[in-house]
Amino acid sequence: MNTKRAVQSASVNVLAWIISLVLIVPLLLVIFNSLKTSIDARVMSLALPSLPLQWENFLTVIERGKLGASFINSMIYSAGSVGLCSVLAAMGAYALSRNRSKTNKFIYLFIVLGITIPLNYVATMKIMQVSHLMNTQIGIILLYAATQLPFAVFLMYGFISKIPVEIDEAAVIDGCSPLRLFFSVILPLLKPVLVTVIVLVFLNTWNEFVMPLYYLNNTGKWPMTLAVYNFFGMYYKDWNLVSADIILTSLPVLAIYIAGQKFIVTGMTAGAVKG
Repeated sequence: MNTKRAVQSASVNVLAWIISLVLIVPLLLVIFNSLKTSIDARVMSLALPSLPLQWENFLTVIERGKLGASFINSMIYSAGSVGLCSVLAAMGAYALSRNRSKTNKFIYLFIVLGITIPLNYVATMKIMQVSHLMNTQIGIILLYAATQLPFAVFLMYGFISKIPVEIDEAAVIDGCSPLRLFFSVILPLLKPVLVTVIVLVFLNTWNEFVMPLYYLNNTGKWPMTLAVYNFFGMYYKDWNLVSADIILTSLPVLAIYIAGQKFIVTGMTAGAVKG
């Protein structure tokens, strides 16, 4: 039995190493080529960049690719959708979880159904045109928040179900109004799942490509994903610049994920157990 377990453990470790290498090769390829000259990067090999390292590739990308404006746009869209989606999802999930009438159960299932139903881009475009939200920053923020609201409600609903109702009753006896009860008592208890929602919504918003391509016609309002797409179209032969552009675009996402990774598993499992 010990020999069998040792073989199984070794096999799992070997498989994990193989998968890790497969996943890390593209990352190393991008990092190495971002520090090479244009001629060296055309080969697209895993060879280490020769000295001196071409750090000016990043400055060139920022200047030519207009990443400064695109970075600000992405931060506005991500922060706006995160704030709107997390607050609305928390308030909606709290109200639906605490009052489980037949109507509220139907509303909850109707909202969660949005996780599986794909977005109809043509109908959405017509709605945004009628509401004068087409090609506006507030319009794309509302769109981001709306498309990610179902999953956020799903996560928070299960987490709130685990919070004892006695906490609400004690707060009401102490004189808390409904808003104060939610923001001062309940919301601090939602930290694990709230951080999970914030991280996931930020990642999804930052990485979104199709929606801004369809609903933002002004290049001055494009996020970083479209800036990379546009930059690749102009400098598709300069893989060193394209690689540097990809790295600069990925850094904020990586930072946010590292900062909130310890809450993601806790928040997702808590939201999926009960409800």
